Amino acid sequence: MSMTCRYAVQSCARQLRSVSSRRAPAQMLRVASPTKRFNSTEAAPANPKIAEIVDQISQLSLLETADLVSSLKSKLNIPDMPMGGFAAAPAAAPAVEEVEEAAPAAAEKSLFTLKLEAFDAGAKAKVIKEVKSLLGLSLVDSKKFVESAPKMLKENIPKDEAEKIIATMKDLGATVVME
Repeated sequence: MSMTCRYAVQSCARQLRSVSSRRAPAQMLRVASPTKRFNSTEAAPANPKIAEIVDQISQLSLLETADLVSSLKSKLNIPDMPMGGFAAAPAAAPAVEEVEEAAPAAAEKSLFTLKLEAFDAGAKAKVIKEVKSLLGLSLVDSKKFVESAPKMLKENIPKDEAEKIIATMKDLGATVVME
């Protein structure tokens, strides 16, 4: 999650908590600044179902809110914004075109997903080192990754590269499946 998104989640959660704990009138919440919309209660949802959801979200901790945001991003296929924040939003339009172009390519099955199914206990150290070099993880993260098999190793890679990785991992004593 980008830093600006995390900041937005934190400030929204903080604002919702302060509003619900104070239960102050709307006139006291107004601030004479450009951020008026974040501090006013005029935009409160008229739909009771949405109001209930807002109340539930306002009671979440920051970690729970971050998990909620990441879950919604994955469920709704929302890409992470670049570190530029909202100023870089116009750059998101080409990403949508790339996704639309990638969809027909997936129908041809030119890109594959590799899944680490299992590994030999004696070859665990070699497999961890190879996963570390493939994914660019730290040694500790690579160890956790390998021990949590079966797990997705790489996604959206060409067939020839996938076959090379499968051959390398097979030589080391790991079972990798191409999907």
